[in-house]
Amino acid sequence: MEGELAEMGKFIGAGLAAFGLAGSGIAVGNIVSSFLAGALRNPSAAPGQTANLFVGIAFAEALGIFSFLIALLLIFVA
Repeated sequence: MEGELAEMGKFIGAGLAAFGLAGSGIAVGNIVSSFLAGALRNPSAAPGQTANLFVGIAFAEALGIFSFLIALLLIFVA
């Protein structure tokens, strides 16, 4: 009985850790939409901000990958 409870807690914890993936998707959507809104207002400045766009996307995706890693660790290691 206790082993089953620990296994259930492991899966619940992994599911909660996977919420970081949803947050990452929302963050990337916000970053890209803000970039597009700015690019449409001032198209001549858009090429200078493309590098910042990719850095912001990379940071947001890194947080999603970290939460995915935590979820996998909770499932297979704990």
